[in-house]
Amino acid sequence: MVLFFTSTAVDPPATIYMGKDKFENEDLIKYAWPEDVWFHVDKLSSAHVYLRMPEGMSWEAIPEPLLVDCAQLVKANSIEGNKKDNLTIIYTPADNLKKTGDMAVGQVSFHNDKRVKRGMVLIRVQSSDFVVAYSGAVHIPKRDNTVVNRLNKTKVERQVDHEQERIDRIKKENAAKRAAAAAKKKADAELARAREAEKAARSYDNLFGVEDEEEQPKQSVQEMMEDFM
Repeated sequence: MVLFFTSTAVDPPATIYMGKDKFENEDLIKYAWPEDVWFHVDKLSSAHVYLRMPEGMSWEAIPEPLLVDCAQLVKANSIEGNKKDNLTIIYTPADNLKKTGDMAVGQVSFHNDKRVKRGMVLIRVQSSDFVVAYSGAVHIPKRDNTVVNRLNKTKVERQVDHEQERIDRIKKENAAKRAAAAAKKKADAELARAREAEKAARSYDNLFGVEDEEEQPKQSVQEMMEDFM
């Protein structure tokens, strides 16, 4: 089973999801969308939380309120981490997760460690702790029940056919690519026709811009007869 949450920290709302257990985490490692972002408590066991990236958003520029929602959900779903303060949450694109056959269930590493966000700046404003993503991961000073409760109210548990979802996603992406290619082809054809029309118009203007040749005066019948004499 997969647990889905809705974050209203951004508009439009974003989808956050995680596996119900470590076995479901294995499926998510395999089937998470490449652009999804994976969150985990650094150096502790925790849920694998994923952010389905909203269209047009970069994983390196996720808005702070949305980062906090993801981080608080990870902390709340870590048996050990939930009891501790001052946790660091790491995150990376799902396509950076690396799984080898010798790893335990739910265990992962990374293809490129430089794509893993670590080490953030914690600031305090009006006695409220929050984080700002400058160059690293999310630092959570303590559990924020307001955030966790808000997210839990949106929780939906659903059985997911990961393979079928993957097929449907690829079909949708391919359809979008075909539509974009068709639109480009149509635009290129219209541009070519416009250029041909412009070229033809210039040729037409040049044709009638040349001075008409002077017509030879017509001969009378008498003059023609005299020419033969």
